[in-house]
Amino acid sequence: MIGDSTKGTLVDLRSDTVTRPSQAMRQAMAQAQVGDDVFGDDPTVNRLQARGAELLGFEQGLLFPSGTQSNLAALMSHCGRGDEYLVGQEAHTYRFEAGGGAVLGSIQPQPLANRADGTLDLAMVEAAIKPDDPHFARTRLLALENTIGGKALSRKYFDEALAMAKRRNLATHLDGARIFNAAVKLGLKARELCRGFDSVSVCLSKGLGAPAGTLLLGDAAFIAKALRARKILGGAMRQAGIIAAAGLYALEHNIQRLAEDHANAERLAQGLRDAGFEVEGPHTNMVFVKAPTGFADHLLNNEILVLAGPRMRLVTHLDVSGAAIDRTLAAVRTFARNPG
Repeated sequence: MIGDSTKGTLVDLRSDTVTRPSQAMRQAMAQAQVGDDVFGDDPTVNRLQARGAELLGFEQGLLFPSGTQSNLAALMSHCGRGDEYLVGQEAHTYRFEAGGGAVLGSIQPQPLANRADGTLDLAMVEAAIKPDDPHFARTRLLALENTIGGKALSRKYFDEALAMAKRRNLATHLDGARIFNAAVKLGLKARELCRGFDSVSVCLSKGLGAPAGTLLLGDAAFIAKALRARKILGGAMRQAGIIAAAGLYALEHNIQRLAEDHANAERLAQGLRDAGFEVEGPHTNMVFVKAPTGFADHLLNNEILVLAGPRMRLVTHLDVSGAAIDRTLAAVRTFARNPG
């Protein structure tokens, strides 16, 4: 049974999706006012949607059960059957969402290589836009991500990308699942990183610590389309205020503390380097390490949960304390002394 890393049992570095609601968050959920959200009657959902829109600079917001569904609804709202969106090879919407845009939206992805810093070469993006010709899919949308692989993309890059998209008459969507990590890393307001996009998807269930929920943000006309897409995809919920209360708590209490996760990732990366490991990052709350044979098993034997692989991603979050980093680095040093 997986334990609670905050209480000195397991240290879970698999992802920031493994966080568990705090007692204060649970209390907020238990006390939430609820109604039927399909009828628009849930006051807590309405508060969350309005708060998210205000915080990130959009006209309206819409609550979804998951980020995958939120991104898919955005694709379906921006694109019709046979349309195309431009996206990075490493982007979550292309690589990790089961091809939903193609399967359920009949939308063609045009994947492009991400550069080492996570950005796309905008000259390559523009060259990939199809001509207005019946032989080709109609290029309708540019989809970007921040953070991507933990890397925070700059406002300057977005200004350039959005200017190109506007000039070529493309809509723009930002998968901002970890936009608050990017904002804290760059020392900017999250709304500044979202400025200019037609839509943004923001997860509440990763570093912000809610058990579920993603907000999709845009103007009223876009959200009206997304509401229909959410219904088609089965994402309409009833007394969803219980989930929304956790999201409100996360937005009110768990944004600035993301800096602690970044600091823990820094210390983890440095400790791995000091022990002789080949390390990439940290990128916000993610550290990537070249994992020798037996390393993952050694960590698991020391009650440190990881996703095994030759390029191992270690993710810090609110349930990974400084003491948990100490435990992890002690296990790292033990392995480095005796890798066999």
